[in-house]
Amino acid sequence: MKAISSAQNKHILSLLDSGLSGHEISSQTGVSNAAISRLRSRYRPYLNKSQGGRRSKLSDHNIHYALRLIGTGKAENAVQVTKTLSNIVNQPISAQTVRNGMKKAGMKAVVKKKRPLLSKKHRQERLDFALSHQDWTVDDWRRVVWSDETKINRLGSDGRKWVWKKAGEGLSDRLVEGTKKFGGGSVMVWGCMMWEGVGYACRIDGRMDGDLYIKILDEEFQESIKFYHKTKDDIIFQQDNDPKHTCKKASTWFKDHHYEVLPWPAQSPDLNPIEHLWSHLKKRLADYEVPPRGVLELWDRIQVEWDKIEPEVCQNLIESMPRRMGAVIRAK
Repeated sequence: MKAISSAQNKHILSLLDSGLSGHEISSQTGVSNAAISRLRSRYRPYLNKSQGGRRSKLSDHNIHYALRLIGTGKAENAVQVTKTLSNIVNQPISAQTVRNGMKKAGMKAVVKKKRPLLSKKHRQERLDFALSHQDWTVDDWRRVVWSDETKINRLGSDGRKWVWKKAGEGLSDRLVEGTKKFGGGSVMVWGCMMWEGVGYACRIDGRMDGDLYIKILDEEFQESIKFYHKTKDDIIFQQDNDPKHTCKKASTWFKDHHYEVLPWPAQSPDLNPIEHLWSHLKKRLADYEVPPRGVLELWDRIQVEWDKIEPEVCQNLIESMPRRMGAVIRAK
């Protein structure tokens, strides 16, 4: 075995310090990998040894830059990051290489959540609403009667259903949720809830306009108030800013009947706890093993499950309002 000079030793150690692998140093110096490994073990035991395999096309600096692209919103996915990095490293890079690097850096790909599209004005209105109600206690929110409409489909398209699948298992009826492009049918429902529980639900036939909305207020809404032995002085009514809710006829109705209406920021269904009540109802409807044979049977099921909703469900949702206000304020 040929002896390695002192100068060679120093040169090899400097190359190790610069991050080169034993194979790369061997190619440059002509010294065997085994000799380089002995020098590393004796003089540089703290250096990380190469794990083998092909060297990554992306350096730590490249990955850091990719994270910055994602963090600043200049790129949203691996494909967009790949286009930018390819111009920097001057060699072809696959999106999978970028994905692998992002995963090693602790990033995780997730499905974007759907939220209302907010303009600058919408954001300011939401913040103003939260600031003006940040001191409201649960007792304050207990006075609010929450209202909304929703569409419930006859066939299961209200959310995703999950099923366990074996590795390599082929497609079967057990793994498929049936859908229909035409003829499925749906029911439009108006409902309200308060601290004491749900009010009367109403099936909406045809197009919802100001006249129909006033009819609902006259009947289902006021009957709900009477059912829980409340008066107009006990409650604050909440509705969104749909044109049929804010039309002149509806505004006149509230004024004539002396009901206080909670000012509501536009594009804010996520602040309304009744949205989660609809989800609760749709989950219960999805538990039926056989889909309804028509929209009439669907409406029958809706009435049954609506009346079975416990007051505690409504109370838990209303108790979340202080936290919702705090979240809006923190997010500005």
